Amino acid sequence: MLGLGPIAFAAPWVLTALAALPVLWWLLRVTPPAPRTIQFPAIRLLRDLIAREETPARTPWWLLLLRLIVAALIILALAGPLLNPRAALPGGGPLLLVVDNGWAAGRDWPTRKRTMDELIAQADRQQRPVILLPTAPSADGTPIHASAVLPAPEARRLAQAIVPLPWPTDRAAALDALKAVASLADGRGSIHAVWLSDGVGDRQAAALAAGLQRLGSADVLDDSAERPPHLLLPPSSEGTALTARIVRADPSRPEPVTVRLAATDGRLLTRQTVGFEPGQKLREVRLDVPTELRNDAASLRIEGDTTAGATVLLDERWRRRPVGLVSGRSEGESQPLLSDLYYLERALSPYNEVRRGETLDLLKRDLAVLILSDIGALTGTEVQDIEDWVKKGGVLVRFAGPRLAQHADTLVPERLRIGDRALGGALSWSEPARLQPFPPKSPFEGLTIPPDVQVNRQVLAEPALDLADRTWARLADGTPLVTSQKRGDGWVVLVHTTASPDWSNLPLSGLFVDMLRRLVALSGGVTGTGATTSLDPVEVLDGTGRLVPPPPTAFPIPGNAGADVIGPRHPPGFYGTDDARRALNLSAAVTTIDPLPPMPAGVGREGYGGRGEVPLKPSLLAAALALLSIDLLIALALRGLLRPPSLRRSAGGAAAGLLLALALSSVPQPARALDPNLDQDKAVKVTAETYLAYVQTGDSGVDDTARAGLEGLVGVLGLRTAVEAAGAVGVDPERDELAFYPLLYWPVSDRQKPLSDQARQRVNEYMRSGGTILFDTRDQAPGGGPEVLQRLVQGLDIPPLAPVSQDHVLRKSFYLLTDFPGRYAGGQLWIEAREGPANDGVSSVVIGGNDWASAWAVGRNGQPMFAVFPGGERQREMAYRFGVNLVMYALTGNYKADQVHVPAILERLGQ
Repeated sequence: MLGLGPIAFAAPWVLTALAALPVLWWLLRVTPPAPRTIQFPAIRLLRDLIAREETPARTPWWLLLLRLIVAALIILALAGPLLNPRAALPGGGPLLLVVDNGWAAGRDWPTRKRTMDELIAQADRQQRPVILLPTAPSADGTPIHASAVLPAPEARRLAQAIVPLPWPTDRAAALDALKAVASLADGRGSIHAVWLSDGVGDRQAAALAAGLQRLGSADVLDDSAERPPHLLLPPSSEGTALTARIVRADPSRPEPVTVRLAATDGRLLTRQTVGFEPGQKLREVRLDVPTELRNDAASLRIEGDTTAGATVLLDERWRRRPVGLVSGRSEGESQPLLSDLYYLERALSPYNEVRRGETLDLLKRDLAVLILSDIGALTGTEVQDIEDWVKKGGVLVRFAGPRLAQHADTLVPERLRIGDRALGGALSWSEPARLQPFPPKSPFEGLTIPPDVQVNRQVLAEPALDLADRTWARLADGTPLVTSQKRGDGWVVLVHTTASPDWSNLPLSGLFVDMLRRLVALSGGVTGTGATTSLDPVEVLDGTGRLVPPPPTAFPIPGNAGADVIGPRHPPGFYGTDDARRALNLSAAVTTIDPLPPMPAGVGREGYGGRGEVPLKPSLLAAALALLSIDLLIALALRGLLRPPSLRRSAGGAAAGLLLALALSSVPQPARALDPNLDQDKAVKVTAETYLAYVQTGDSGVDDTARAGLEGLVGVLGLRTAVEAAGAVGVDPERDELAFYPLLYWPVSDRQKPLSDQARQRVNEYMRSGGTILFDTRDQAPGGGPEVLQRLVQGLDIPPLAPVSQDHVLRKSFYLLTDFPGRYAGGQLWIEAREGPANDGVSSVVIGGNDWASAWAVGRNGQPMFAVFPGGERQREMAYRFGVNLVMYALTGNYKADQVHVPAILERLGQ
């Protein structure tokens, strides 16, 4: 390598070709240009001869200079020039590249791949071989090992085949593989090792760095300061909401993180942004989803973090499971507080889909849990159907009572004594019993038992050798309160007291709700799986967090497998069948992440983007290609293959434009009486064409939705009307001029600060001069509401308002409308009560709360971004029609109120 100050040449021997430039000059000079071909039509003979210039005998000197410059640029490019070249690699032996290609490396893999190529290219320039050592177990199950000592071209091909994998690295195995690397480099000089880390620390990180240093010299590349890794832990269910937890490695600085909840087909159901404060490693984010959309959820992802650890797949365990309720007691139908089902339904309905009915009717539908409250002896058909359903993975929960105490059948975990046992009362020496702490193997383990919960009556089980193993809850005297039995893939559970307060006050406590939630969680959803079931891979996550078809190296998992099986044979993803999927998530096994620890003394540490070397070869070749194109055009013009008049006109126009631009840039601009804070470029843009505008609230989620909503409305306007709107822009009343826009969409957000006096003056002037503002309080969405609107509009000249009348122009300005739905329906729309002639009868203020921007919003692929309910796509179409009517109303005024339109409108209504 030849260095000349900040520039170096990777192949300096190519520069010797510059000595041939004088010879090239001489050859081009003695070679005349190609003769010009002249057409000889007889009629145009005289005219063509008058203004004809002679063809030169030699190539013009300026053209020769241009071609020599092209040749010099090509020679310099082939010499491989580098701006700010890196210092030579230490040592004289091979370059060892240790590459972390586990799950955390997928968040910016192109940068890591580009760094590998640059390091291999540098080793190639120094004629040094390369050794590659990935630290994640390979997909084919072969042990981690270093490659042979490879020439740079072969190492580059091998590096191209390294991809991020969706499981953790094994740095302990990589440290063991370093023992063989020392023998590979014998007699070749000292090794220089570069560790391309993923920014995640573990117990072996410092030891691996020390092992690399023992081979010669070592550097560590770490980008966790710029792009910290995150983990998204599996969420918990709280009613209709999902609460996810985000873990990060570096808690040193503030950071916003956005979580997206998507359906199976990729539809966005909701998104939420939370902010990490300095010192925080864990944050929770609550995602509220309507009940009808909850069961469509298929994945949770952190935006911008393309790793398997930042993706959580959702299966039946996170859906609202159907629970069937059957009672054998008719008491309480007229008095709900005496009914067993009243307490069961109140405890289950916030978290599950509750169904009532007869036993056989309930089993005909998909069911996760069946609860029988004080059902005595069942019929033979009912026993057989329930038995078959339990063996397939269902959970049968039975509550005792007077009927079960006298007529027990075989669908109980243990044999029961006939009758019940009374605890306490006027004729009893005993007192009501309290509960013991739940045993470790019980699903109720960890639940707090309130001190006031007590049991007055219970059904006793006959003593048996395995009764203690089947008992999940006991009273203070040791008698069972909840027993269970595993049958096939399902469970039979018996609560030895009633589901109503007749025998116990347990149904009146919060413990009753928590115990039922744990029992429902025992089920596998509507399709259970057991330990003997083998689940085939359906779709798996790759190293960048995308769902892909399973590779041949992916094997089935047992039905009861946990996240500890994740690895090359069982990558994270969906297992089972297309109709019954089981999610295997990486973050269920990897629950914490830490940054890289301090490296040993002498080990260099830097980021991926700080190396500074810039290859000049692409730029020089591009410049040479541009000059060659110019040379070609000149040669064609000299040969007469381009028409001289058009060439002169185009050249003259280009020159005139260039001179005009230079003149305008050199002449001082006169003083203009404009707002000094006005964005002039933006003002020129929005006045050249029609734009719709939205008010920026400072809430990125609300602002992005408003922009996407107006862009979607602009597309509809272009397809259906004569309005030629160019797009949507965001405005800030504090600094932007509002008079350029016919319509302002103002989403109400509690994050928006109150307006200053200057902003209030701008908004008031906008409304007085004929502008229309649509205030969207988004009452049914979080972060909006009338209270926030009342705070925002303080000081604004808001006229008296009234609901939109049935004959108002807004209902017929383009479409005939009866209501004005958005993402939500049913809200009232308010408008100026007295529309005077000042603004052609157009109200300056329209107020509603149906979240219209979410209904209008479309993504880059042209698909709707948010679900609309309860009316679905028909409701979205009506929301678009309201948007069209509103724009036409703002642009054209009340012309549709003229009597000339009445016959046409009546005819349309008659259809």
